[in-house]
Amino acid sequence: MHEKFIARQPIFDKRLRVYAYELLFRGGPQNFFQPRNHASSSVIADSLTLFDLQTLTGHARAFINVDELALRLGAPRLLPADRIVVEILESVKPTDEIVGICRELRQDGYSLALDDFLGEPALQPLVDLAHYLKVDFTLLDADGRKRVAEEYLGNGLSLLAEKVETQNDLDEARNLGYCYFQGYFFCRPSMLETRDIPGNKLIQLQLLSAVASSELNYDAIENLLKQEPSLLYRLLRYLNSPALGLRGEVHSIRHAITLLGENEFRRWVSIFAVIAMSSGKPPELIHTALTRAYFCEDFSAPAGFHDKSATMFLMGLLSVSDALLDKPIKDVLHSLPIDLEVKSALCGGENRYRDLYEVLLALERAEWPKLATFTERLGCLEDTVPDSYQAALQKASAVTV
Repeated sequence: MHEKFIARQPIFDKRLRVYAYELLFRGGPQNFFQPRNHASSSVIADSLTLFDLQTLTGHARAFINVDELALRLGAPRLLPADRIVVEILESVKPTDEIVGICRELRQDGYSLALDDFLGEPALQPLVDLAHYLKVDFTLLDADGRKRVAEEYLGNGLSLLAEKVETQNDLDEARNLGYCYFQGYFFCRPSMLETRDIPGNKLIQLQLLSAVASSELNYDAIENLLKQEPSLLYRLLRYLNSPALGLRGEVHSIRHAITLLGENEFRRWVSIFAVIAMSSGKPPELIHTALTRAYFCEDFSAPAGFHDKSATMFLMGLLSVSDALLDKPIKDVLHSLPIDLEVKSALCGGENRYRDLYEVLLALERAEWPKLATFTERLGCLEDTVPDSYQAALQKASAVTV
């Protein structure tokens, strides 16, 4: 059921809070919203019934790509106006019919965005109706990005910079007056200078190292947690929460290990250590780390790693450790006593762990042919991917950051 494939990519505001998510569907050879013969039956409706819009975007809006046929059939009206932004693909021509349809959508409360906008004068009739202009930073040079900003900022229009992959891209977009930003800059380290890891983050990294060890050193873990009282408080608060359903309150680390079991204790200390390391970073970064961890864990069985779910979980969790600590990932992982295959996979080596990680990256970026290549290499069915992804999104959202 290919309609089940949905990728989501965050869109940030100037304060790097998630403003919306762009949802990318695989409904056929093209990766966008493709209605079928009847407006009441479409890929998007089926997909959002399967996934649930709340799970995919929470309280944020969803940017949905639409082509000319989708507009003609009124497909965007299948979703509420206050939850979506209708993103008009660059292939749509501003004919009188299309402009009329877009005007009616706007009058009915729908927000409109123009995708891959390059400043073409022919698109002015659609620009007059749009709320957002999305500018692909890979399609225009610096002068072109500046020209669009100077010409179109204001008049009720917001500029959205997409394919923003580095801190330099982000800084440029901000300086030009762009309001929203989309890309994977937030998953990359900001290595502006050679720097030591701050003391508190060093403790958190040492704690992560301690629970990644083959044998737990209880005294060492307790000592590290005592140096991070806020982390200890957060962990104990979680352990005492009704959601976990433990009998009696947890008063010590030893007690927590006894009640949870060693493997589950390792998991939760790892999660809370990574959450603590995310201070000063966009909240979406920790959500990405958790989603990746849960996906790798859930997908480990279909991928053939039946007894490696905990290892895959840790791999997903550590995949953004370079961005968390603003250090090259090789430097971060060097001191961690983790599986050498995990280190190799996260540092770009070629092994079966890396193949699983590539499935995850392809899913995040809606690179469907690449996803097919790596699921085939793993010897598993593509259709197992969406279920693991949905489960990961739900679990990540349930963890209080």
